[in-house]
Amino acid sequence: MSIALITGSAGLIGSEAVRYFAAKGLHVIGIDNDMRKYFFGPEASTEWMRKQLEATITNYQHYSIDIRDQAAIFDVFRHCGKDISLVIHTAAQPSHDWAAREPLTDFSVNATGTLNLLEATRQFCPEAPFIFTSTNKVYGDSCNELPLVEQESRWELDQSHKFANRGITEEQPIDQSLHSVFGASKVAADLMVQEYGRYFNLKTACFRAGCLTGPGHSGAQMHGFLAYLMRCCVTRTPYTVFGYKGKQVRDNMHSSDLIRAFDRFFQAPRQGAVYNIGGSRFSNCSMLEAITMCEEISERKMSSKYVPENRTGDHIWWISDIGKFQSHYPGFELQFDCRAILREIHDRNRDRWREFSRVVHA
Repeated sequence: MSIALITGSAGLIGSEAVRYFAAKGLHVIGIDNDMRKYFFGPEASTEWMRKQLEATITNYQHYSIDIRDQAAIFDVFRHCGKDISLVIHTAAQPSHDWAAREPLTDFSVNATGTLNLLEATRQFCPEAPFIFTSTNKVYGDSCNELPLVEQESRWELDQSHKFANRGITEEQPIDQSLHSVFGASKVAADLMVQEYGRYFNLKTACFRAGCLTGPGHSGAQMHGFLAYLMRCCVTRTPYTVFGYKGKQVRDNMHSSDLIRAFDRFFQAPRQGAVYNIGGSRFSNCSMLEAITMCEEISERKMSSKYVPENRTGDHIWWISDIGKFQSHYPGFELQFDCRAILREIHDRNRDRWREFSRVVHA
């Protein structure tokens, strides 16, 4: 039996990975204890997705385990042993703002939890590729030093800069910048994943993602940009834009596009690989542009307000250059742009969001 072990299995990326690799015939073990509910409240709980996975995927087995619990994690790995052919680690505390509230919790989840999984992989299934969902926040705010030009609806990189045509590469430094507490804990995890690849010769990859999104995202105010934005539009919930005149730019990658990238690595893994991954020039938008698209798709006017203070360490402009990954895995292309992503988020979640809103406000 070939096993894919996936942490954060009821979350956006984890659930997409569960479906994908289960469909390929792997037995999937999911680890997820719904800490997202603790982080962001009942509206962000992933329980609905866990129930859906357990009800619809026969070769899925769920464990409600905290990745910080080393003994419990080791027990799962020990039981499965060398049947584990792939480890995908997506579990995390994902918010800048929340991390500042509880730095010890944030670091223990993001850094110590990752170390537990790496060591379990090394001891019990060292041949299994280890894929880590990292973040562009490991670069801190160094990218805010890039030469930006203000346009009508967005900030844009000056065309004379080497990153202008394709986006930011892995050359961007991660040192001497403000990361936020969340960014720093992800740096620690990112470097440890690389180290286990180089020092212990494991097949590891850090995918430094921009905004990851899709219809399976349990978006909340502090995390889940496009999903939460569309949810606010559909339910007429006021939305707050923080800083940069609402012209901050993000590239947005559909969860299914990311999982296809994971699969390419799984088929031909490397040691200590690092890839910027995201929507690239194919799929990106500013906050103002995203609001306009949400209003057009939902046919509803959004209620929003602007706060001049930006989030600490937040990026003004981020578009990923995914050229390095494409050079290692020729033929990989993105399938979903921002409008297609928002349309799917809307169509798949509209009724569920309206019902949740009705119950909460009844």
